[in-house]
Amino acid sequence: MHITSERRLDDGVLVREFTLGEIPGTLWTPASAAPAPLILMAHNNGLPKADARLVARARHCAADGYAVATVDAAGCGDRPRSTADEQARADLRRALRAGEPVDEIFESVVGPLVENAVPEWRTTLDALLALPEIGGPVGYSGWLALGIRLAVTEPRIAAAGFFAGGFVPRAQREEARQVTVPLLLLLQWDDEGNPRQRALDLFDAFGTEQKTLHANLGGHTGTPWFEAEDGNRFFGRHLR
Repeated sequence: MHITSERRLDDGVLVREFTLGEIPGTLWTPASAAPAPLILMAHNNGLPKADARLVARARHCAADGYAVATVDAAGCGDRPRSTADEQARADLRRALRAGEPVDEIFESVVGPLVENAVPEWRTTLDALLALPEIGGPVGYSGWLALGIRLAVTEPRIAAAGFFAGGFVPRAQREEARQVTVPLLLLLQWDDEGNPRQRALDLFDAFGTEQKTLHANLGGHTGTPWFEAEDGNRFFGRHLR
C-alpha cells in the first residue's frame, strides 16, 4: 500500500489517499490511538470514491471511532473503462430513454462489475488489516450487489449495511440466501427505477436471522441523514 497524501481534519480524523497496485482508495481513521474496527464503504460502481455523499458518510463514521475505507473499482472514478464497458453503458442509456426493458442490459453491466470488484476489495482488506491502527472486526456499508457477494465469500465481514437502490444480478439474488451475518437494509420507498417489491423480496430471501429493514419515503438520493446515526448504532452492536 502506497500513501499518496494525508491530511488531518478539524475533528482529528486522518484522511489518507492510497494506491494498492492499480487500485486507488481513501482511508479515514479516527483520532483515538486504539485500533479501530473497520468499515468498508462502497457506492454503486460507476460513482467515484470522492462522491460527496460517500465522503460525508465516511467522515461521520470515522468521527464515531471507526476506520473507514473505500476504493474505486475498475471503470469507476478515474480508472479507465473498456470498450465493452462503454458500449454496455451506451446500450443502457439508449434503452432507458426509449422506455425499453433493461434488466438483461443491467445483468451484462452489473454482473461483471461485481465479479471484478470483489477480488480487489479482498486484496484491499488484506492490506488494511495489516495496519496497526486497524484492529477489526470488519463491517460493510453500501452497494448491495457487491455487499452480498462479499458477505458470502469474505469470512472477516461481521455485519453489513446495504442500500436497496441499484440493480442486483440474478447470481447475487440467489446468493442472498447464503448471507448469515447481521444486516441492515435501507430502502427508499419511492426509488425511481428500483421497484420496492424487488427489494422487499430480496430482504425476505436473506438467510440471516438478524436482519432489519428501514424504509423511508422519498426517491433514490433522499435517504434521511438520521439513518447514518442508526447505521453507526447498528455497527456498534456488532463490531464493538
